[in-house]
Amino acid sequence: MKLKTISIYILSLPKILKWLKPELGKGITMAVPQVLIFKTQLNIRSPFIRKSSSVAAVAVEPVKVLKNRSYNASDGKGDGDAPKWKKLSSEELGISTSMIAKPTRLVLNGLKKKGFEVYLVGGCVRDLILDRTPKDFDVLTSAELKEVLKIFQRCEIVGRRFPICHVHIDDTIVEVSSFTATGRKFKRNGYNIVRRPPACSEADFIRWKNCLARDFTINGLMFDPFTKIVYDYLGGLEDIRRAKVRCVIPANASFIEDCARILRGVRIAGRLRFRFARETAHSIKELASSISRLDKGRILLEMNYMLAYGSAEASLRLLWKFGLLEILLPIQASYFISQGFRRRDKRSNMLLTLFSTLDNLLAPNKPCNSSLWIAILTFHKALVDKPRDPLVVAAFSIAVHCGGSLSDVLGIVRKISQPHDTRFPELVDQNIESDEALLDEMMDLATYVEAALQEMTDEHVVSRALIDYPKAPKSDLVFISWALSQKVSAIFECVRKGKEKDFRRKRGRKIEYESLALGKLLEVRHIFAMVVFDTVFPPHLKD
Repeated sequence: MKLKTISIYILSLPKILKWLKPELGKGITMAVPQVLIFKTQLNIRSPFIRKSSSVAAVAVEPVKVLKNRSYNASDGKGDGDAPKWKKLSSEELGISTSMIAKPTRLVLNGLKKKGFEVYLVGGCVRDLILDRTPKDFDVLTSAELKEVLKIFQRCEIVGRRFPICHVHIDDTIVEVSSFTATGRKFKRNGYNIVRRPPACSEADFIRWKNCLARDFTINGLMFDPFTKIVYDYLGGLEDIRRAKVRCVIPANASFIEDCARILRGVRIAGRLRFRFARETAHSIKELASSISRLDKGRILLEMNYMLAYGSAEASLRLLWKFGLLEILLPIQASYFISQGFRRRDKRSNMLLTLFSTLDNLLAPNKPCNSSLWIAILTFHKALVDKPRDPLVVAAFSIAVHCGGSLSDVLGIVRKISQPHDTRFPELVDQNIESDEALLDEMMDLATYVEAALQEMTDEHVVSRALIDYPKAPKSDLVFISWALSQKVSAIFECVRKGKEKDFRRKRGRKIEYESLALGKLLEVRHIFAMVVFDTVFPPHLKD
């Protein structure tokens, strides 16, 4: 492939001010050449720039405008439209070191003291700019991985293809990657041929080349917490401002190179409520079927990131919108079709409401175990198979919470006086008057839940889920392992077997998030019951 010439231009200070004006208003004055003084009285319009509590003077190298004609860094844009290189004050972007988790700060300081360069990279920088809690922090360093091993006592190298270090700080794992290791990863990408542009410093070239190996522009930001500078070589800040998810290289090439990026893109868009850039969205639809080739363990991992961290409802909507739900969860896709849901439907249904209720209890740093969201999918399928009286659903959720104590179930259910949500066809009034009839119906529901779990893990049943919908793609994908299905089954076991020995019912609504993430049975049951009950009997209907 013939390479075209790369031209470098120096962006003057007036042009810097012109770029920053929409974000910062008029609160910028020049102190000395190449120094920006940021006043405290800022007229803030951008969603990613917030007020600083003190005046900050930051020396910044001249900002480069890269017109890279051998590399098209943004999908849908022609040659000459590559993004401008920007170096901005992290303080003026609203980032302070106190926002970085303590274990990560210890790792950063440990590497810096040994004389190595260290950066935070990827989604954590994006989340800090958006004032969101990062799921985790990724550290990039100039140190070799073997040198990282020597610095930290509890450290190990993991991964064969693209090795990284896991540094253990207390109960936290901090992931540390090396410029040299990610450089090898970049060389495997045959799409890009990268040459060092004229007048480009070695440090900029190394950082830029690393960013080019990222999946999306908003994940291609690099933050030096010691110089307090955020480096943006791919136009990530502009895409954050526009609330867009855009591939670093053309989307088709990116997703063919690694189809797991499709699921990561959905996860990011769902969590941030961002839209996809036009070409990225088109390529997701076009290459949706490629995700079926992924390893089942990888699919489970990506699904867990979508459904266990507080953005499950938005993720499910996006999976449905882009034709991915039929491949990953055909049974649930069948439910959407039966409900008459259009791809861009803004309405809700019981499945989406269950996960919306779950989302209200979770956060990126407060996730649930995968057994919980699978239990919710299973329970909902049982209700679709046979709709139930709201009191039966309440009795079942209370039985799960109480470890199968029937006396507790009856004592609580008969006190329910608030109305249930009448929007859902999964709930039908049966006028159940006797306690015996209520318990019989509850046990029958428990049988249906167990059957639903077996069907969701049966490839033959899954493959037939969309048989009534000829235009739907065929899928027999089951990514729920036998061991995980047994863990889900244990959540409901107490309903059929009765009160467990030495069981102590949890009181109140306080959540022990560490236990929930580890899948401790008591905590998972507690949250499951809370989600189901609050969905059927929403607190806002009490009055």
